[in-house]
Amino acid sequence: MLNRKTAEQLGVHSGDRVTIKTLSKNPKQIATLVDTIESGIRHDHISVSSEIKKILSLRENQTIDVSFSVPPISVSYIKKKLMGEKLTSIEIRQIIEDIVSNTLSEPEVAVFISGMYKNGMVFEETVALVNAILYSGETLGLKNKFVVDKHCIGGIAGNRTTPIVVAICAANGLIMPKTSSRAITSAAGTADCIETIAPVEFSMEKLKKIVKKAGACLTWGGALGMVPADSIIIKVEKMLKLDPEAQLLASIMSKKLAASSKYILIDIPYGNGAKVTKSRGLRLKKKFEKLGMHFKVKVKCVLTRTDEPIGNGVGPALEMIDVMKVLNNKKESPKDLEDKSVYLAGLILEMTGKIKKGKGAKLARETLASGAAWKKFGEIIKAQKGKTKDPTVGKYTHDVCAPKSGKIKTIDNKQINYLARVAGCPLDKKSGVYLHHHVNDKVKNCDVLLTIYAESKPRLEEALKYYESTHPIKI
Repeated sequence: MLNRKTAEQLGVHSGDRVTIKTLSKNPKQIATLVDTIESGIRHDHISVSSEIKKILSLRENQTIDVSFSVPPISVSYIKKKLMGEKLTSIEIRQIIEDIVSNTLSEPEVAVFISGMYKNGMVFEETVALVNAILYSGETLGLKNKFVVDKHCIGGIAGNRTTPIVVAICAANGLIMPKTSSRAITSAAGTADCIETIAPVEFSMEKLKKIVKKAGACLTWGGALGMVPADSIIIKVEKMLKLDPEAQLLASIMSKKLAASSKYILIDIPYGNGAKVTKSRGLRLKKKFEKLGMHFKVKVKCVLTRTDEPIGNGVGPALEMIDVMKVLNNKKESPKDLEDKSVYLAGLILEMTGKIKKGKGAKLARETLASGAAWKKFGEIIKAQKGKTKDPTVGKYTHDVCAPKSGKIKTIDNKQINYLARVAGCPLDKKSGVYLHHHVNDKVKNCDVLLTIYAESKPRLEEALKYYESTHPIKI
């Protein structure tokens, strides 16, 4: 950032590129974007991001040279991808470096995402993208051979299996440093949910202490300095509502490798209203497992048929309540969420050799029933300075009732997810949707189908309008 008068003297405007160069014996320089402000920065001074400060090894009141800059070479590489050409590993690395250093503008990043979405990437490009994103930040550097991870590609409302799987696996001696992203297209991500009961943003040093103490963590990856390029790209993806396959593969693999994972289980839900079809899911499975072989880690992908939301709550607080009901063996806990979590945890236990093949689900269920998973979950949340008590939900609510008696035929995943987002998710963590029934349940006229929660009346009213226009539950 520059004082506006200083910017005028340099002949630059907000959004222009400038080159910042040190005046030392061995000068360092970087091209980046500039913003101009009226006050807060003195004339002939500049304010830079922590990333630029680190790259150039800058100190306060250091004298530097600032000059107008031409677009970086990476812009031509982005155009190349948009035209359908293959990129080299050097070109991909340059694009990612320029994204991290803020040399590329958001529109230019958007064009790169669009190019990947339109033309895809071959395997060699995807490997280069994984490496470029991985080495754009820090890595956890854990040496234990039983470091495991689990990821779901998303798209299913309420599918909050991760905290349950982490608690079960960690209770059985596996190390699970689970770093998650926030929601991109759904109503909540794992980090959004955990944040309703505990902090999720930590430094790398603090994260290592949490994992050492509890054997696992449930944190937001964006605060760690791990794969910072991924966080920037995801931010632009959210605005575009695009999720290119190559970026999806690279995003997941780079984060797992940065967390030192040796065993990686990837859940690929498919079905009505899911993010992917079965055929695309099978294609992703092959690509993930091929990447696992390339990077010498054990990757197992499972395709799970899902035609409706999982669990009852959709939204950060409501999903967290479901998770704690399952972990605490409550009678009213959602059985579908429990069964899927047990299945996934069982596969991880088998992958690592902790239990014989075919016996994992039994051990996982025993870990839940004994209370060991709940105890371990409490240790993780305590290590993150949180408390295992039910989060509060939105004070503005409305029950949507069945218009007739009958059997529930379908519940649309995408529409329920979007309904929760209209209600305020994921930013309004107390908002969301609570499903009282699932597919094939019999309901009577005027039975409550779902309850909408919001933190403001306007949000609740908009959510009701959306429900009336779409009717995501069909009887």
